[in-house]
Amino acid sequence: AGSRQRQRYVEKDGKCNVQHGNVRETYRYLTDIFTTLVDLKWRFSLLVFILAYAVTWLFFGLIWWFIAYCRGDLDHLEDHAWTPCVNNLNGFVSAFLFSIETETTIGYGHRVITDKCPEGIVLLLLQAILGSMVNAFMVGCMFVKISQPNKRAETLVFSSHAVVSLRDDRLCLMFRVGDLRDSHIVEASIRAKLIKSKQTQEGEFIPLDQTDLSVGFETGDDRLFLVSPLIISHEIDERSPFWDVSRHQLEKDDFEIVVILEGMVEAT
Repeated sequence: AGSRQRQRYVEKDGKCNVQHGNVRETYRYLTDIFTTLVDLKWRFSLLVFILAYAVTWLFFGLIWWFIAYCRGDLDHLEDHAWTPCVNNLNGFVSAFLFSIETETTIGYGHRVITDKCPEGIVLLLLQAILGSMVNAFMVGCMFVKISQPNKRAETLVFSSHAVVSLRDDRLCLMFRVGDLRDSHIVEASIRAKLIKSKQTQEGEFIPLDQTDLSVGFETGDDRLFLVSPLIISHEIDERSPFWDVSRHQLEKDDFEIVVILEGMVEAT
């Protein structure tokens, strides 16, 4: 029998093949902006990262230039008796550079704020506080995005095929899972879901209904000590959704089994 090309609910790499459409309340994504930024693709995350710093530098650079313009510092550049708000600030470009030096705490020493400018002192405090908040937010986003478990899952290997056979005189659905790394998965647990559309006795059609497949929850066998490859077994008994399914019907039915392995990485 030739194999049929089926559209998967969850791809082999763990990506859910589901697209959300007709989402009207898009403002909900902005209420949790941190998670929204983490979920963005890398190119958009890097763009937001660059813009967050560039916009704040430009914004405060414009304010530093505006203060110098309003105080008349730009009209007394050659007047050594005049005390400006920021020494050696002679235009917008130098104000922009001073903004970068202030927020990144570089402190080259050529441009420095004086004590005769109270509005500059207040702006310096605001930029220092806001700069720390931007650093914490953006570095936190980058750290969470880098430490996402997508790459760690590349070294968790599942068997290419699941088999149904007798084990201890009981019919079982079995597959194998192993970890290639030396660093262990702590508190590892495994569960399985049967994804299959069904129709209820009342005639209601439920697309992509999820049914639990027992892989040892009652006995604790679902909690894994994943040091060496393990065989995960689902016993096909009266409580199993495969109890009334024949071998030929199993080949024709349109369903999918999603296996979820959860745990904490020992190293991190």
